[in-house]
Amino acid sequence: MNSRQPLHQPVPPRPQPAFRQDRAVTDHRLAPVDPDLLQAHAAIDRVALRRYRLERIRQQLREHDYAGVLLADPINIRYATDTNNLGLWVMHSPSRYVFIATEGPLVLFEFSSSRHNSEAVETIDQIRPAIPWLYFLAGPRVEEKASQWAGEIAALMQQHAGHNRRLAVDRCDPLGSAKLIGHGLQLFDAQPLMEQARRLKCREEVASHRVSMAVCDLAIARMRHSLVPGVTENQLWSILHGTNVAHGGEWAESRLLNSGQRTNPWFQDASDKPIDAGEMVCFDTDMVGPGGYLSDISRSFVCPGKAVAAEQRRLLETAAEQIGRNLELLRPGCSFREFAEHCWAVPERYRHNRYMMMLHGVGLVDEYPSVAYAVDFAEWGYDGHFEENMVVSVESFIGEQGAAQGVKLEEQVLITARGPEILSRTPLLDL
Repeated sequence: MNSRQPLHQPVPPRPQPAFRQDRAVTDHRLAPVDPDLLQAHAAIDRVALRRYRLERIRQQLREHDYAGVLLADPINIRYATDTNNLGLWVMHSPSRYVFIATEGPLVLFEFSSSRHNSEAVETIDQIRPAIPWLYFLAGPRVEEKASQWAGEIAALMQQHAGHNRRLAVDRCDPLGSAKLIGHGLQLFDAQPLMEQARRLKCREEVASHRVSMAVCDLAIARMRHSLVPGVTENQLWSILHGTNVAHGGEWAESRLLNSGQRTNPWFQDASDKPIDAGEMVCFDTDMVGPGGYLSDISRSFVCPGKAVAAEQRRLLETAAEQIGRNLELLRPGCSFREFAEHCWAVPERYRHNRYMMMLHGVGLVDEYPSVAYAVDFAEWGYDGHFEENMVVSVESFIGEQGAAQGVKLEEQVLITARGPEILSRTPLLDL
């Protein structure tokens, strides 16, 4: 007799839930959606937005004498085509891409099963089936698929560029680069030109930033209302994410929300830690909102239930002073080096834990420029100039090395001819 167990065992009964099915578990009421925000997003002229962004790219291609650009970074694809498919998955599995001829068509290479998502976009001249050659999809046929992929790109270059073999590429593994070079193409880094294209916002992009920030402000107001002793960091952060998604937003670049001693040093993800009365609560929104535009501000609150301590007030006011002073310097024509040299001087006691930069650009995500502190300029700073219609976020973290708490503040602004215009309506200080 065969003593082995049978192949098909009876399915055991499903265990009963370990929790009680009370109202706290079964009440799934959804947070309300603000119809005015939905309407404001729908009113944005996306045709004008797409035309502006595509022309910005082609201006850069002409300036560099490139015959075209091949984009696989999903953020660059989004900027070039205003399309988004499979969101975060393609961030780590690049498998859709776009070719833009400097003097010719924009060709989107899309999953065959989802080309219908992009057919209505008027700036896309052709949609072709993508030939993904990452190992997950191609397996041992990677080289074969990479050869097919490169051959199609080379044919487009030959058709629309003639003798110009200069192609800008933003993300390409070594095998793909070798295949393209094998067709006689000269490859150049596309990221600098894409960052330069994205740095100046048109009217429709500014409107998109305003809608995204309005959603962000609403989410923060809900977070502030829900901040009570016992709520966890993850629960509080989920309000930001849930409000954003409910209004057509997309994702968060990070999960930076900390309380109590976890606020110093900065850069820790939210956790299951319950927040106690009187604890400092700091967060960075990093919120990619409706239309794909980033709302990147930081706020710090004290959990109700205890009075704000003198040290907490001092940290908050110091961080606000840094933000305020540095905002005063932002004017079109001001150089990055000039900004660094005249910025608010971080007191010695806070320098070790200072934020990594004073300011960075904002668009679909964090973008050019990144402005270093004067003391860091020799190591990794670079010069340039602020211009009208840039959107930037001004940063501050104030916390002594080894101290029990810190404060994170950040303000996002539009640079205008008159100076910075603050985009958020959430007060920088809420004591």
